[in-house]
Amino acid sequence: MHPIRRILIAVKNPDTRRQPGIDKAIRIARRLGASVELFHAISTPVFLELEPLTGHSLAQIKRESLDLRRKRLDKIAQRARKAGVATTSHVAWDFPPHEAIVRRAEHIHADLVIAECHQGKRLKPWLMHLTDWELLRLSAQPVLLLKNARPWREPVILAAVDPAHAHAKPARLDDAIVESAKALNRTLKGSFELVHANFPAAFGSLMADPAMDGATLAAAYDQQKAASKAAFDKFAARARIPKNRCHLLDTDPSFAIPHLARALGADLVVMGAVSRSGLKRVFIGNTAERVLDALPCDVLVVKPAQFASRVEHRTRGMRVVPPQPLMPMAV
Repeated sequence: MHPIRRILIAVKNPDTRRQPGIDKAIRIARRLGASVELFHAISTPVFLELEPLTGHSLAQIKRESLDLRRKRLDKIAQRARKAGVATTSHVAWDFPPHEAIVRRAEHIHADLVIAECHQGKRLKPWLMHLTDWELLRLSAQPVLLLKNARPWREPVILAAVDPAHAHAKPARLDDAIVESAKALNRTLKGSFELVHANFPAAFGSLMADPAMDGATLAAAYDQQKAASKAAFDKFAARARIPKNRCHLLDTDPSFAIPHLARALGADLVVMGAVSRSGLKRVFIGNTAERVLDALPCDVLVVKPAQFASRVEHRTRGMRVVPPQPLMPMAV
């Protein structure tokens, strides 16, 4: 992981009086010795019907909204500067929010993006908010998703790896996960733990095969577990991680990793993610999404070194909605 010198902090709602998540992000930036840009994307659609009703042109609406949000961000920036963090702010009309954040992070060459986890209604009880998931999926920069306002003091950092590559992750991604976790641990003077959920991913497909009897299934399961354990032991030894800091869990990662994070009192879990498309993306992302959603602590998601975002560089500007035709009355 490159040294973190520049952080983009995504501000969801500058109008909120209390911003505990933003305050936490600023404290993290101070401890990392990084400068900050506070960024807010105005993504609310503007309806053309508003012009005759309000007497304001689109240009006026755009300008006034930008000015108002800038003033709000400037107040937050002043607090950050008083805390000793070099801070700038930027507001843009752009949508959707996750793409706007990715665009801005690339534009300012941010080393890290920090965003608060969305609360409230989800697509399904176990699904993350779409904006959070898409940001994690699309950003080439590491994304720190804050799930609580609890400050980091001597943080417990848990790195989750998959040396057997059961979920189709690139081999170098585990190295990037551990390097990022270790770098943060050195700077923040916390403690470092390593975890691998030794749950053979291919076992489910074997169970669906009617030709497989119980003894064959048990032998295949044991063989896969042994191979996964050997890969984890080899990886941990190469990374020079003490055995008492290594956790090999024989359970589904969507349950095992959040459970261990709670048991250790982890402040941060470092994970990797790959971008997929179509059905393959849905199936591979499902486990990662369940882990992320169940974790009680903050999450840092890193990407492979060769990852390139597919988000367009040009901002989309104001989202203008034309007048909708009136529905004819039923006779």
